[in-house]
Amino acid sequence: MHKLKVKVTDRVVWQEFLKKVSIISAFFTIAFIFIDIPDKYKTYAGLSVMFFFVVLYFFLWWRYNNLKNLNLRVDGSKVSIVTGDLFKQPGFKVIAFNEYFDTQVDDKIISRNSLNGIYIEKYLNRSIEELNQIINDYQFEEGELIDGEVERSGKSKKYKLGTVCVVDDFLLAAFSKFNKQNKAVLTMPEYLEFLINFWDGVNRVYSQKSVSVPIFGSGITRIKEHKNISDEELLKIMLWTFRISEMRFKHPAKLSVIIHEDKIDSINLLDIKVVENGL
Repeated sequence: MHKLKVKVTDRVVWQEFLKKVSIISAFFTIAFIFIDIPDKYKTYAGLSVMFFFVVLYFFLWWRYNNLKNLNLRVDGSKVSIVTGDLFKQPGFKVIAFNEYFDTQVDDKIISRNSLNGIYIEKYLNRSIEELNQIINDYQFEEGELIDGEVERSGKSKKYKLGTVCVVDDFLLAAFSKFNKQNKAVLTMPEYLEFLINFWDGVNRVYSQKSVSVPIFGSGITRIKEHKNISDEELLKIMLWTFRISEMRFKHPAKLSVIIHEDKIDSINLLDIKVVENGL
């Protein structure tokens, strides 16, 4: 059953309805100056207009409940919220890796069902050995490599959260910290640190191409003390950090946040639109 994200009494729906009513009412007022309705039909005409307005209100409410795409302007940059497949988007696609840029898809270090695993197993146009060599030889910024000799099952080089590595038309991002059990764990301050560093990294490498990102933190990543944080809240945090960063996309490039079809019903895009100016 489709989840109703927008209440029938939602203030924004009501305000949008009143705007349209004022325009339509002005039209009818002008029209009735030139059109004389016989007295016996005035009651029916009035009821018809009232019925039309009721239908209009519920149509607006239905439409906002079924929003799947949204375009925003964030400090001059075009930002699109899109329901779809990240891998089918034009320009750069961002894939979240862990802080070691591990590439071992074994359902322990990397889950086969994660975007990370799907990218490596289905969309990587190179061998894993070539990918590892690209990452190893990549010219990272000073300070992005934190430790080159970490003893663990997996790669030994540890990178700063938000570090970006360009591989073909993908941007690999060091997103999650790994604990001793190889579980992705983040605190909220670390999540914010990642986003600020990430936008800065994208600003350096995007080359005026559009960039598509998932909702970072959605799914298996555990954000300490915020285990119940919703995808909608994560999306708002992403947009807020984008706004306060120095990242700006020059036309025609844009930022797209891609939401999987299975998750769009839990996100109220109307609420995102409302806070556009206050992100």
